[in-house]
Amino acid sequence: MRSSSRTLSALTLALLLAAAAPVEAAPVEAVPEAGAAADARSAPLAETSPTGFAAVNALGQNGTTGGAGGPTVTATTTEQFLEYIDTTGPLVIRVQGTIDITSKQGVRPNKTIIGVGSSAVINGGGLEFYRSFNVIVRNIKFTNAEDDAISVGRESHHIWIDHNEFVAPLDGAVDVVRAAEYVTVSWNWFNKTDKSMLLGHSDGNGSQDTGKLKVSVHHNFFDGSRQRHPRVRFGEPVHVYNNYYKGNAIYGVASTMNAGVVVEGNHFEGVPHPCYSASGYDASGPGRLIQRNNVFNGSGACETNGTVVEPRTYYAYTLDPAADVPALVRAGAGTGKLGAST
Repeated sequence: MRSSSRTLSALTLALLLAAAAPVEAAPVEAVPEAGAAADARSAPLAETSPTGFAAVNALGQNGTTGGAGGPTVTATTTEQFLEYIDTTGPLVIRVQGTIDITSKQGVRPNKTIIGVGSSAVINGGGLEFYRSFNVIVRNIKFTNAEDDAISVGRESHHIWIDHNEFVAPLDGAVDVVRAAEYVTVSWNWFNKTDKSMLLGHSDGNGSQDTGKLKVSVHHNFFDGSRQRHPRVRFGEPVHVYNNYYKGNAIYGVASTMNAGVVVEGNHFEGVPHPCYSASGYDASGPGRLIQRNNVFNGSGACETNGTVVEPRTYYAYTLDPAADVPALVRAGAGTGKLGAST
């Protein structure tokens, strides 16, 4: 996050105070995907609030509500966008058109960043969370990030990353590191990404990360992406469920450095190595992983190891049948699925 704290200009503040009553941070309903396959379901209704770890009451935060209760603004330029994400207090930031940024830009707590329609783009840079909390990022296409597209770092918590698309980041699409936790990554399209999702940045950071990095990863489309779906160190439990893995050349999920990962209800299609755990991965030591109710279509075996704390210890959830996941995720994941309210 930038070291200097900027506040809204007097003119911008006056416009905000004159604006209509704030809208809810999340839209109410979704519409079917245009051109969906004949055998696919209609697009499922987009959630109005997160499920999984971002919904858990913890660390003084009652779930994740983003900028709800604050003013609503629309960013159409880089200058506006950077000002809004660095503003203190709750704010719903509607992103319209293409916003070009550089590097990783810090986002202050209590923000909803939501794309308008199906053409909102953040290009060239990414978003960074440093001791930030209660932030929602939805309906944005992230392209050509020169580092990570979204980096959830240093003790940040209650972050919901939902219905986005990630294309060609130089490093990770979504990373959760340095004791961040209570994060949900849902209904995103990882479109041919390389390093899709890293939870825990290094093998030497166990003192900070052990017992943290609580992340739910559900209903994402890992579409020809290569690795890290996710790769996990130390965190427990990490809950990976109802995702569609298609043609992932290197591997699906890797649990390492004594992480605890539950992999359930996913559909793996053409994935040579769906899971690593007992053998570790690369230079990282073994992790723990249990798998259940998954479909392995033209894929290898899922390597399992040990026991893991059950996600139901923290939250209730409903599992979709793994056989239904490809149609369900194709219809619902990515941008443009949140309905007219965006």
